Amino acid sequence: MRRVLCAAVLSSALLLGACSTDKSADTPAAATPAASVPAGTPTSGGGSAPAPRSSAAGKGDAALKGNTKAICDQAAKTGGDAAKNFAQDLKLLIDAESAQDKAAVAAAKAKTTRDVENYSFALGDMAKLASEPQLKKALGAMSKQVSALKGDVRKLDAEKLDGLQETLSKACGTD
Repeated sequence: MRRVLCAAVLSSALLLGACSTDKSADTPAAATPAASVPAGTPTSGGGSAPAPRSSAAGKGDAALKGNTKAICDQAAKTGGDAAKNFAQDLKLLIDAESAQDKAAVAAAKAKTTRDVENYSFALGDMAKLASEPQLKKALGAMSKQVSALKGDVRKLDAEKLDGLQETLSKACGTD
């Protein structure tokens, strides 16, 4: 199990390094809640679908549209948030399975599914906003790769994610 946890954290951490800059948390675009769990959503249960984006997210999208640097900054922030969420989700799932608590396992799986979907949607949304073809392609490919997890962070493939991160870094000019 530790090997799986290490692989998941490592794979997610690869996304954290994509296009990062020191100012990513200071930009208005970084406030876009695309990959965060909506406020009021329970962190350990419920199989509800992701909440619809608010009008504030639409304003954040306008700030990102066609702005490669802002999109790269947002991708780095979103990747970091996803890495933290995936590591927490995996720990939550392992703990629930170890305790043989079926309700906790179901809740952990629901949260994990929601977090994976949110990250995939965020990447796809950023791809739609990108005007740079390489960036659009990299974000779209990452979105598909994350979506292929189908909510199971244990399916993370470090090699594929590393390749996608390299592509994203090149598209952002940080390679």
